Amino acid sequence: MYLFQRIEEAAFKQSDARRTIGEFILEHRDQLSELTMEEIAKQTFTSKPTLVRFAKYFGYSGWKEFMYAFSHEVAYHDDTAYDDVDPNFPFEAESDTLEIVESLVNLKMQSIKDTVSLIAVEDLNKAAQLIQRAENVVIYGNSPNYFYGELFKRNLLTIRKKAFMAKSGECGITSHSLTEKDCAMIISYSGNSPDENPTSNVKILLRNNVPIISITSGGDNYLRDYSDVVLNMSSKEKLYSKISNFATQESVMMILDALFGKIFALNYEENKANKIASSKQLESKRQATFKDLEEGF
Repeated sequence: MYLFQRIEEAAFKQSDARRTIGEFILEHRDQLSELTMEEIAKQTFTSKPTLVRFAKYFGYSGWKEFMYAFSHEVAYHDDTAYDDVDPNFPFEAESDTLEIVESLVNLKMQSIKDTVSLIAVEDLNKAAQLIQRAENVVIYGNSPNYFYGELFKRNLLTIRKKAFMAKSGECGITSHSLTEKDCAMIISYSGNSPDENPTSNVKILLRNNVPIISITSGGDNYLRDYSDVVLNMSSKEKLYSKISNFATQESVMMILDALFGKIFALNYEENKANKIASSKQLESKRQATFKDLEEGF
């Protein structure tokens, strides 16, 4: 998780000076380089020692080191920002229907392009091989990631790969049942909060030597530190201040589709046969009125 997202998380969850300072930094991020430490303390009604404690809360030795990291992150995000669309608020209140549609199409296309640029071929290959070798694949994620995982699970089942979703309230017992012969996939945008689902399962999975594939945002986070493979989702969205997960949804689905495609290709002919056989059995009663959709079963 990037620093600006960690600051937003702290500002949202805390009710002390961390909220005041965090909100000020996020709101004035483009002007911070022009402000002294004394001016920031004055405008946030805090003090220089409080600013230092704020920096140390995020793991930095002091305010100067914190500001250096934050300013460089802002510069990176500005350089790689989506063109002409805000991933958090892609349209305005006065936007008409066509403008809303065009904005969302633009946002989704740029999210896919950004995701593809973040995909490391060796990581995608390793993740596919872990899943292919696994006796059972268990997918973890809170809503809405749970629903993306459901689609991936369904795809795996069509090629006769045993896959399950870790259900809320049963994640712990599910994790305890897995072994090194299985594989866990955890989908989490922040990748933090080791005491909360789904990242709370990491310690159990590690004790059982279960290979872990994570799909998470860029930057440092807990999940990234303990995964065997990390697949990076596009991370331009804020954690809370947004209309919806438009960009993240597209990014996660792109990763899962690419991963399934690679798994399918590892044993293409057998998987093709299994997929067609499953479709024949499960969808034999479906009829198409459009001739081009008909199949000669």
